[in-house]
Amino acid sequence: MKNVLAMVLAGGKGSRLEPLTRDRAKPAVPFGGQYRIIDFTLSNCLNSGLRQILVLTQYKAASLDRHINLGWRFLNRELDEFIDILPPQQRIDEQWYQGTADAVYQNIYSIEKSRPEDVLILSGDHIYKMDYSELVREHKLSGADVTIACIPASIEEGRQFGVVQVDDRRRIVNFQEKPANPQPLPDDPNRCLASMGIYVFKAEFLFDELCRDATHSDSAHDFGKNIIPSIIDTHLVRAYPFHDKNTGDSLYWRDVGTIDAYYEANMDLVAVAPDLNLYDKSWPIRTYQPLMPPPKFVFSQADADDPRVGQAWDSIICSGSIISGGRVLRSILSTDVRVNSWAEVEDSILFDGVDVGRHAKIRRAIIDKGISVPEGMEIGYDLEADRARGFTITESGIVAIGKLTGLGDLADTNRADAVA
Repeated sequence: MKNVLAMVLAGGKGSRLEPLTRDRAKPAVPFGGQYRIIDFTLSNCLNSGLRQILVLTQYKAASLDRHINLGWRFLNRELDEFIDILPPQQRIDEQWYQGTADAVYQNIYSIEKSRPEDVLILSGDHIYKMDYSELVREHKLSGADVTIACIPASIEEGRQFGVVQVDDRRRIVNFQEKPANPQPLPDDPNRCLASMGIYVFKAEFLFDELCRDATHSDSAHDFGKNIIPSIIDTHLVRAYPFHDKNTGDSLYWRDVGTIDAYYEANMDLVAVAPDLNLYDKSWPIRTYQPLMPPPKFVFSQADADDPRVGQAWDSIICSGSIISGGRVLRSILSTDVRVNSWAEVEDSILFDGVDVGRHAKIRRAIIDKGISVPEGMEIGYDLEADRARGFTITESGIVAIGKLTGLGDLADTNRADAVA
């Protein structure tokens, strides 16, 4: 994949994911126990043969910067391979990124240094597997100025994305950003063709369009709202059907933009045959792996008057975690989690360093890093009591608990900054 530069847009606030994004950017939110959301896009790049990658950050980027520095600094700069983090450069003015197009525009200098023939623009906050080399190859063979990766979506989902219409040669003839009434597919009135926010531009053409857009003060400086709609009548803009590298039975692409969507995508992973296969050796997902011992399950006092058995069913248990006489069912435990005696964790997601006290009970909850659940506390059983404690309750009844104090003690609700 020579002469192709990948740019990962990873600066979004992710406000719909609060409190999980209260102290971190959305791409840095943990996923699947040991990963971060951005690991899927970066792994796709590596598996596709891309070795020149710029990650554009903005809001609450410290956690994301640290993760990339710990887990992704292995490419060889002497071979012109790199993953570089770029905060807003403010080379043009003193503003932060005003939109997706402006984020790329502010970094034109960094792009030009690599002298790419094509620029691949990606989002860092979606979960999927895709071989970008196939997309780039078709883009080059077709002679298109821009190629946009697309996926069928329900009409309801289409209201959240860019929706395209194509001719019989896959040339895009219409593009609407987040339309109220998406145009359905010709052969399926219940679905539309949605943009995945993945674009391949000819580099010189991209520079020209970004500079043109920057002169328009009334522009939102966004690819979906401004750049793409303005060029479909005058240039060759083509759609590329998403080719899934996942080994599941259906196309897998998730925008985990809400707590409920995030929870459902995570909990699918504990199924016997999940839609997303994390164990596919042909398409590995890379991440930072802390130096932790293996997970451990202790106590087997099943015959005692008050049985104390460390056990887990249908769950993901990551390194360093100890199930110390507690019970875990259909849950995901990240690294260094401890579930103490007679505690119960069910249908829940616990981030790094969570400590569940004795006799505590947790159900349908997401608990952020470093939280200590006091002995005997119940979470997810009385939603009104959870709401009164200041926890976030979603429409479907998921309890989300952000970092509350530096020590993560639920007994003290005064927030203090902690490692994200």
